[in-house]
Amino acid sequence: MRAGSPRLLREINDRAAIEALLRNGPLTRSELEDLIGLSKPATAQLLTRLEKADTVQRNGLRGGGRGPRAQLWSVNGALAHVAAVDLTPQSVDVAIADISGALLTEHRAPMPRGGSAEVLDAFCGAVSKATSQAGLGPRALRHVVVGSPGAVDPATGELGFAPHLPGWEGFDMPGRLRELLDTPVTVENDVNLVALEEMIAGRAMNVRDFVLIWPADAIGAAVVINGVLLRGATGGAGEIDGLQVPDRAIADTGTDRTGGRFGDLLSSAAIVKLARAHGLSARSGHFAVRKALSAGTAGREFLVDLARRIAAGVASVVSVLDPELVLLSGEISQAGGTVLADLVGAELRKLVIPRTPVQLALVTGKPVRSGALHSALAVVREQVFGLPAATTEPFRGPQRPAAAANPSHTHADLEGR
Repeated sequence: MRAGSPRLLREINDRAAIEALLRNGPLTRSELEDLIGLSKPATAQLLTRLEKADTVQRNGLRGGGRGPRAQLWSVNGALAHVAAVDLTPQSVDVAIADISGALLTEHRAPMPRGGSAEVLDAFCGAVSKATSQAGLGPRALRHVVVGSPGAVDPATGELGFAPHLPGWEGFDMPGRLRELLDTPVTVENDVNLVALEEMIAGRAMNVRDFVLIWPADAIGAAVVINGVLLRGATGGAGEIDGLQVPDRAIADTGTDRTGGRFGDLLSSAAIVKLARAHGLSARSGHFAVRKALSAGTAGREFLVDLARRIAAGVASVVSVLDPELVLLSGEISQAGGTVLADLVGAELRKLVIPRTPVQLALVTGKPVRSGALHSALAVVREQVFGLPAATTEPFRGPQRPAAAANPSHTHADLEGR
């Protein structure tokens, strides 16, 4: 095909229109015309072509002003559906959306403390229930992205670095889920997905190199270099929970000052114990940090000690990577707010040469599931519309041949609807 052929130009314009509709929601013809830079007749022809192909559909009228109301157009969400899942030791949280990004339903279910058969059955049952709630059939999902603690080995598909997630180790996790759900499945580290969400809608939107830290039980980190998530040879990049670091807190809580597991210093129990050493009582690390903000001198000293512990582990990452930004995310970080972030930044500057700013992550609510949803949509939009997936697209695990992955979900089928 010649570079300037009419067919190629139509494809380019069609993709530009679809991207604009996905990014901005329902648009009138004139609004779309302004966004993609085509003439009025060319935009009208484009919409007619896409409507005939069932790619876009009419979506009500835009009111306002004294003139006639204008027709709105949107992407046909029914072309494909995805599931986003946040998997934790306690629960599975599922969201179903169509290809336009419209959320159709949410479903949360408890996870059993059992073996592989029990957890797989509970997981698939939750996804099936959510799919049914969305009014879809059992084979309607085009892609599923699961945010999970730990990391999937790209060579074997086995989940590692997640001893607190019983029942999920020792087998090809995305492969097994793919077989049980009968659809392509991606399993991505939960903190990586939070970093992805920060790149899409948070503080890292215009940052190329950054580290996101999630201080909590089983502390995690995500590393982004030149806009791409770094996963490592075995998928374990950012798994800093087992890093051996000294306890730099001033208050004595009986830890080994010469070196201990980073995750042990920042577990909820360890934070509660540190707070108690400063005269503050709380039932969890989250509440201890919240309480400290209004506890005067004792609260401030506790937060400084906590910042010393966080900085001790983050320093190793910053000294090697020299990122533009360190983001603190998760329940503990949000509880401490900008006060804790500033204290971590001050302590970090005592340990490393780079003057890396430390800020509070912007995305709250359900960032793991939101990142999983954006990842699933990126994969499916590439398949259906030919839109280039972001460089942050998650690892899909060991893959079967495309023809065997799910015969019921092919590009040709979608184009022929």
